[in-house]
Formats: sequence, C-alpha cells, structure tokens
Amino acid sequence: MDDRNAPPLNPLPPVVWALALPIIAMEVVLGLGASGLAGGMEGAGWRLVAMERFAFSPDLMRLMIERGEYPWQHVLRLVAYPVVHGNTTHAIFAGVILLALGKMVGEVFRWWAVLVVFFGAALAGAAAYTLVPAIHAPLIGAYPPVYGLIGAFTFLLWVGLAAQGANKLRAFSMIGFLLGVQLLFGLLFGGGWEWLADVAGFGAGFGLSFVVSPGGWARVMAKLRQRQR
Repeated sequence: MDDRNAPPLNPLPPVVWALALPIIAMEVVLGLGASGLAGGMEGAGWRLVAMERFAFSPDLMRLMIERGEYPWQHVLRLVAYPVVHGNTTHAIFAGVILLALGKMVGEVFRWWAVLVVFFGAALAGAAAYTLVPAIHAPLIGAYPPVYGLIGAFTFLLWVGLAAQGANKLRAFSMIGFLLGVQLLFGLLFGGGWEWLADVAGFGAGFGLSFVVSPGGWARVMAKLRQRQR
C-alpha cells in the first residue's frame, strides 16, 4: 500500500535548501523586475546591478593582489557570484543540478562538509579565472560550486567502485559527459572560459572529499586495502 503520509517531494538536507534558496530568491526578484511586475522602469536593470555588485572580476582580483588591498565588498564576490545568473534558464539548470546532487551528497556528507565542498569549489573557480591572464570576463552563476558537488558525488562513486573491485574510472563518466556536452555547445554557439571554472570546481570538490567525507582519507584507504585482500 502507498504511504499516504509520505511527503510529496523527497526531503532535502537543510544545508542544500540553505544553498539553493538564495539563488531561487535572487532569480525570482530579478525575473519580476525584468517582466515589469516589480521595480517599475528600474526593475529591468536589476540584473545588471546585481552582476556589478556580486560578479567575480579576475581583473579586480589581480589588482587587489598587486596592491595588497582587499576591500571586504570585493572579497565577498569570491563566494557571492554563484547567486547571480545571466538569465532565468541559466539559474534553473544550476538550481536543479544543485538540488539533485546536493541531496545525494548531503545524505552522506555532514552539513559543514557540504558547505566546504560548495564554497571551496566556488573559490577554486574564481582562482582559475584569476590565474589565467587572458581571462577578463566576469564570472557569475552557480556552476563552479555545483561542479564541486559533482566532484563529491564522483568521489562517492569512486570509493564504492573501489570497494567492489570494479573499474574506478567509471565514476568519472558523469563529468566526462557534462564536459563533452559543454564543449559541443561551446563549439556550436561560442563559449568563453566558463568551462575552466567548472573543471576547477570539480577538481576542488573531488579533492576536498578526501578530507571532509565521513572517515576521510582513512576510510578510503581502508576500503582499498580491503579490496586488495
């Protein structure tokens, strides 16, 4: 028999909602402004204002490093840029992946570990933009930290396959598919350097998982040793 008391939606870890709600709220406000339902004439420009305030600028970061000055309102961009997106479609795709991957990772990782992966990947994406002198475009959107969650999920698959004695490379099929699709769209429609921030976010999420996952590195090594017996 069906459980009539079951919630209509699969429950999500609270930390995932804490990460997703600011993105949802921002997009709702910007969408209302763009449609003219809020803010009047000024509402149409809210997205540009949000980008100017929160987008990560690699040129600005290089200038701060050169001068050794770090105003807090600009340092905040390192972790605030995932809240703002170029358009509603951009935000919807990022939000859906965040909820899906956040649920799978959040059911295994502790809440603080999910935060470390998410914001660590956001910082990695910003760092990648800063380290490449040819990049001048601002970085916005939640894809770098979302790719961090993909990295954490890949880590869970990798550990599981290692414990089963299966081919661990299968764990990287998701990131391979996503990057392949991203490359295809970039070739067809023209793309910038966003893929670099995404790859950096994935690498950070995968690497941080060795430290913040339950049991951390010791758990991974124990599973690998068990496989070798």
